[in-house]
Amino acid sequence: MDDQNKNLIIATALSFVVILVWFVLFPPPEPQTPIDGTTASETAPAEGSIATPSADVPATAATPASTSSEPTALETTPRVQIETARVSGSISLLGGRIDELSLNDYKTSLEADASIVEILFPANAGNGQYALHGWAAAAGVDAAAVPGPNTVWSLAEGDVLTAETPITLSWDNGAGLRFVKEIAIDDEFMFTITQSAENTADSAVSMAPYAVLARHGEPTDLKNFFILHEGVVAMTDGEYSEIDWDELPEFDYNQRAGARTQEQDITENGWIGFTDHYWMSVLIPTQGSSFKSVAKYDERRDIYQTEAVSAVQTVAAGQTITNTTQFFAGAKEWDVLRAYEDAGVYNFIDAIDWGWFAFLTKPIFWLLHQLNLLIGNMGVAIIGLTLLIKAALLPLAFKSYVSMAKMKELQPKMEKLKEEAGDDRQKMQQGMMALYKKEKVNPAAGCLPILLQIPIFFSLYKVIFVTIELRHAPFVGPFQDLSAPDPTSIFNFYGLLPWGTPEAGSIMALIFIGILPLLLGISMWLQQKLNPAPTDPTQQMIFAWMPWVFMFMLGSFASGLVVYWIANNTITFTQQYLIMRSQGYKPDLLGNIKGSFGKKPKAEPKK
Repeated sequence: MDDQNKNLIIATALSFVVILVWFVLFPPPEPQTPIDGTTASETAPAEGSIATPSADVPATAATPASTSSEPTALETTPRVQIETARVSGSISLLGGRIDELSLNDYKTSLEADASIVEILFPANAGNGQYALHGWAAAAGVDAAAVPGPNTVWSLAEGDVLTAETPITLSWDNGAGLRFVKEIAIDDEFMFTITQSAENTADSAVSMAPYAVLARHGEPTDLKNFFILHEGVVAMTDGEYSEIDWDELPEFDYNQRAGARTQEQDITENGWIGFTDHYWMSVLIPTQGSSFKSVAKYDERRDIYQTEAVSAVQTVAAGQTITNTTQFFAGAKEWDVLRAYEDAGVYNFIDAIDWGWFAFLTKPIFWLLHQLNLLIGNMGVAIIGLTLLIKAALLPLAFKSYVSMAKMKELQPKMEKLKEEAGDDRQKMQQGMMALYKKEKVNPAAGCLPILLQIPIFFSLYKVIFVTIELRHAPFVGPFQDLSAPDPTSIFNFYGLLPWGTPEAGSIMALIFIGILPLLLGISMWLQQKLNPAPTDPTQQMIFAWMPWVFMFMLGSFASGLVVYWIANNTITFTQQYLIMRSQGYKPDLLGNIKGSFGKKPKAEPKK
């Protein structure tokens, strides 16, 4: 490999390191589509006509203004249990709020006694997150005439909400309006809320159906990692937007809303809500009908809130109006989200944070997911994915390694050119270019596979980090979570010594690396030994340190990504060795390895 080729590889590797450091120190701003919410009109939500109620912690049952330890209305109001194969929880008849939900298939950790993941909590739990569905009074209508967040509903039908048995809630305002709310749930994570309002009075009444998702305070378990979005997420007519938790309090104060809000145009397809690393809660109005979305932050009560407000409807005397809204609360599983999208939820698969390289991330994950379904082991599926990627790049790799083999054959001629040119670098460069042209060799061809690996690496890193299918996905032995760093460590000699490993993310964990990072460094080092060490001392030092620098740099990455890189290095080594052999050049692997351990001869003193 000539000096130009080596310089290009060094520049590529250093660029890769610079890109990683740059993205950590200066994460790119996420594209934001404004999100707002105001109100609705007869044909579409109209500015200023509806004031949606704000979520709040219910006051005590005895004295609304009391701050004593008396039971709150939320604690004393009856609840309806939710029981399906995948979720469990309850609905409070106070506001008909869906505010307790656990995911039966997921635990907080791999420990045997780990608790089940909870994603919805009552308002008085401190970290409350819950959904409210109701009607907002239009202009000229008394707000007390419609049910609010603290209205106590009656259970009209059903005892337990299951996938087979919905429940029905009812409330009569005593002035001619009767409201009914039917709540159903499927066998996955989707609630369907059908609301109706019957007018038995003498005059028409106008109101707008709304859905509210409230969060009390910022989550305490944020990852705060630059490639992961946590906070508000929305899809509005093809425009995907994200707002981080710490960005909402920076919005301009909206006097009418009484909070800091972001505005959004009227839309007909989409959804809005909150997303965590693996879990999501979003409001989904009827697709194809006009609604306006809202993201707001109430500083006084430290409540984050998203809303979906549908068009104002007028219920004439003796008539009934209805509205149907869906509410998703669960895990961001590929198959589940895709099924809901196929059923009509607009672009729902984009709720997974695919990142800038979505054109690569989506197909890579699809292929990995299919391999996992076929093989039944995610680690083996990653190795299989690596084989398929290398097979797809084989034609390019073949040309690259053939070019590298020819470069080896030209080495004597290149050395002769250097001797003839002496210190005249321009003459040497011209002679080398002429030699490349004559022999039809491209010195940069050997770097093309490396350059193509960079976006694939980033895309696979994104897939492994954000998709729930990699969470707690086992491989072999101690590697039972491919989304987490290697759990083994030299610190306890990989479990042979009677003490634990350093805490993940600590400096000790970075230094005392595990088995997978070690294998990564060795595989890079062996791949390097297919070629003799460069003659230039600076290049020689850089190449000598590069495998071990990458070993420590990637040691704290997800195990699945390190498995991919080890497999990639192993396949690349095999491809390069066989292709170069087929071109008549036999890499002196053993000699190069011995040379790296041998003593360098001392230079003779100048006379």
